[in-house]
Amino acid sequence: MTEKLITIKNRAGIHARPAAMIVQTAGKFKSRIFLEKGSTRINAKSIMGIITLGAGFDTQLRIIAEGDDEGAAAEAVFMLFERRFEEE
Repeated sequence: MTEKLITIKNRAGIHARPAAMIVQTAGKFKSRIFLEKGSTRINAKSIMGIITLGAGFDTQLRIIAEGDDEGAAAEAVFMLFERRFEEE
């Protein structure tokens, strides 16, 4: 299992476009990928799950990946957040 902590840096938080980017990126990997906010864990391959997470600006999330390509999967999702979903 690979875990990474990230803080949402884009002002709009996670809305439809970033959620779609997360799902698209996560879908490229065989590993199971989750986003965790507090005690809530959702599947990062589910756009509805991501949107219902309600992750706004300055929210801290944990990226969790489990599987054969977990390191690359966690890093790819992490980099989306780091690049602020190319919105800013």
